[in-house]
Amino acid sequence: MKTFRKLLETDGIYVFDGAMGTRLYDKGIYINRSYDELNLTAPDLVREVHEEYVRAGADILETNSFGATRHKLQSYGLEGKIHEINAAAARIAREAAGGKALVAGAIGPLGLRIEPFGPTSFDDAKEIYREQVAGLLEGGVDLFILETFSELPVIEQAIKAVKELSDLPIVAQMTIQMDGNTTFGTTSEVFTARLDELGVDVIGLNCGVGPTHVLSALEKMRDVTEKPLSAQPNAGLPRDVQGRQFYMGSPEYMATFAKRFVQAGAKFVGGCCGTTPTHIKLIADAIRSISPRQAQVFAKHGHAKVVDLKPPDVEVVPMEDRSRWSRKIAHGEFVTSVEVLPPKGCDAEKTLDSIKLLKNAGVDGVNIPDGPRAQTRMSAQATAVLVEREIGIEAVLHYCCRDRNLLGMMSDLLGAAALGLHNLLIITGDPPKMGPYPDATAVFDIDSIGLTNMVNKLNHGLDLGNNPIGKPTAFSIGVGVNPGAVNLDEEIKRFEWKVEAGAEYAITQPVFDTEQLRVFLKKIEHVKIPIVAGIWPLVSYRNAEFMHNEVPGVNVTTNILERMRIASEKGKEEAREEGIQIARESLLEVRDLIQGAQVSAPFGNVKYALQVFDSLNTK
Repeated sequence: MKTFRKLLETDGIYVFDGAMGTRLYDKGIYINRSYDELNLTAPDLVREVHEEYVRAGADILETNSFGATRHKLQSYGLEGKIHEINAAAARIAREAAGGKALVAGAIGPLGLRIEPFGPTSFDDAKEIYREQVAGLLEGGVDLFILETFSELPVIEQAIKAVKELSDLPIVAQMTIQMDGNTTFGTTSEVFTARLDELGVDVIGLNCGVGPTHVLSALEKMRDVTEKPLSAQPNAGLPRDVQGRQFYMGSPEYMATFAKRFVQAGAKFVGGCCGTTPTHIKLIADAIRSISPRQAQVFAKHGHAKVVDLKPPDVEVVPMEDRSRWSRKIAHGEFVTSVEVLPPKGCDAEKTLDSIKLLKNAGVDGVNIPDGPRAQTRMSAQATAVLVEREIGIEAVLHYCCRDRNLLGMMSDLLGAAALGLHNLLIITGDPPKMGPYPDATAVFDIDSIGLTNMVNKLNHGLDLGNNPIGKPTAFSIGVGVNPGAVNLDEEIKRFEWKVEAGAEYAITQPVFDTEQLRVFLKKIEHVKIPIVAGIWPLVSYRNAEFMHNEVPGVNVTTNILERMRIASEKGKEEAREEGIQIARESLLEVRDLIQGAQVSAPFGNVKYALQVFDSLNTK
C-alpha cells in the first residue's frame, strides 16, 4: 500500500470506511458505553468492524478513537487511560488493515467551549489534543483525520497539536447544517479558505447532513482551494421509527452521490453515521468505474480565491460616538447609574415614574438587570426600550447567557441595536435553581467571555461565523467583575479574557470592603479599562447578613455588620439611614480609584440611591 502522500500525488480516487459507532451498536453495544474503551475491553469486536470495511473495499480505515480525549473519557472515569486507549485504537486498525489499507488516527471535537466562547483556553485545548495524538502515534497511524468539527478555533488547536508532534498528513473535515453553514454560521467558503491557510493536506465534510447538502457545499469549496477534497456524509438524515433512529439513505443512493462528489472535486469519499460495509462496497464499486483522468478533470478548475477573514470594510463606530454613557467613559469622566429592577408584571408605570426622578437628578444611566436571582420579571430589553423612549434617560442593559441559545442571543442583540439600545453589561447569569422555578433549564451555550466576543464581532459588522451583517452595531461593551471572588486568580484570568474579547468597561459586584477593592484594582492595573464600582445601600442587619452569606463574592466587613446590627436594634428608619451612610462612605473612599458608581435602589426606591450620590454633589 502506498503512503498517503503518494496517494495525494496520483490521479486516483480513494475510499474511506464508514461508521464505527453504528456497527458497534448493531452488534449489541449500547450507547451508554464508551465506544473508545472497547479498544481495551473488546478489541476483537473493534477489529471485526475494521475488517468488514477492508473487505468492502475501503482504502483508509479510521481508528476507533473519535471521542478518546480527556474531557470525553472523564465522564466514564477513563481519563487515566487516554494514551492506552488511543494507542490500542491504532494497533487494532493496523492489524485489521493487513497492509491492504492505510490507518487514519481519528480525532473529534472536544465537547468543550473554548475561548473566545468558553473558559477553556487555546493552549489547554491544544494540550488535550496532544495527549490523544501522542497515543495514536505510538500505536502507529499513517495520517490523521480531524472530523465532525463545527468551530474553526477548535479544529485549529487540533491541527497545531498534530503538527507539533508529527509531520504526518492531515485530513480536516468540518460538519455543516442544512443551510450549508456550520452551527456558528461559518460558510463553507470561509472555513475552507482558513483550513487551506492552516496547511492541512485534505479539506472535507462529514456527518451532520446527508449527501445532497454535502454536495452543494462541496461545489462551493472547490472554488476557494486547490487542496484535495473529501466527503463522508451520513446515510441521509435520521428518522424516528418507534423510538429508534434509522438512517434511510440506501447503499445504492450513497453510491450514486459518491460519483457526484468526485465530479464536484472530491478525491476521497466515504461514509459517516448510518453507513455500513454494504454502503462502502457500493461506493467503492462506483468509484472504481470512474477513470482517474476523468476524475482529475473535475477535481481542479479555476484558481483558489482568498477569503478575507478580517472584519469587512465597515466604519466601526468609535466608543465616544455610541452613546452619552460611552462618551463620558471614553473621555475619562465620572459616570453615575442606578440599578432598577424591571417590573414584575406588564405594567411599567410605577417603575418609569421612579426613573423620572433619576433623570431630573442628572444621573447618567439606569441599569436594568436581566432576570437577577433567576426571578421572573418583564424582559430587561423591553424595560430598557421603555425607559429610553418614555423617560429620555439612557439605559445600561444587562444581558445574560442563561436563557438563550446562540441564535436567540444573536437575534436579541440585532433587535436591541435596531431599537436604539447602545449600552450593554454582559453577564453569565444566575442559575435557575436560585429562583422560584428551580426546574427551569439554563442554556449557557456560551459564557460572558464568549458573549463579549459576539458583541465585539457585531460592532465590527460580523456575525459569529465571520459573515458580514451589513451596518455594524454600536454597543458600548461592559462586563461584570468580582473583587471578592473566592478564586481571585481565576477571576482575574477571566477578566483579562473579557478585555481581550472586547470589553470596554467593567462594573463590580457590590463593594463593602473598600480595602479589598483597592487590592483587586492593584492586581488588574495592567488591564486598562475603566472600572465602575457597585454600591449597595443596606437597609437592615438581616439584609447585611444576606449579602455577606448568600451572595457569592460579596464581603460585608465585620465593622459594617456590627454597625447595621446596632442601627437595626434602634428601628427600621435608623437602619436604613445607617445603610445609606455606609454607602456614602464607601463611595467616597474609592472615588479616586474608579470612573463611576452604580448604586442599587433597595426595594425599587430610587430616593435611597440618590441620597448616596449626595456625597458627590450629583444633582
